[in-house]
Amino acid sequence: MRRYGESKVLGQTYRTRPGVYALLPRNGRVLLTYQSSIHHEFQFPGGGVDPGESPIAALHREVFEETGWRIASPRLIGSFRRFVYMPEYDMWAEKICRIYRAFPVRRLSEPLEPDHSAHWVSPEEAAILLENRGERDFLNTRL
Repeated sequence: MRRYGESKVLGQTYRTRPGVYALLPRNGRVLLTYQSSIHHEFQFPGGGVDPGESPIAALHREVFEETGWRIASPRLIGSFRRFVYMPEYDMWAEKICRIYRAFPVRRLSEPLEPDHSAHWVSPEEAAILLENRGERDFLNTRL
């Protein structure tokens, strides 16, 4: 599986953290989430898969929590991994990032997650705003 970002730090213990993230195009724009606390970055909406939760259920939950939008027809388009420190959990993680392409169909609310906001941007803007190189590569090759 392709790795983006930092290499594994020798001697550091990592917990495997499966996650799901959505590439959400609509009308020539892409829906991103901005997380203003801790990370201060634009991201594909998504996050961790809870124990006992299916990846698709986690994707629907995470996208709704971070954007307020419901999605339809998610399709897995690829995966990558990252070795990162997650300050919100005080842990080092090997994040296994599964990327889905889906259709945002209806906005039901403001984002439920504190310090998250939803933003529609052009693909060109998204390519500049996304901090994660793996997400930028999926944006550029799968949009």
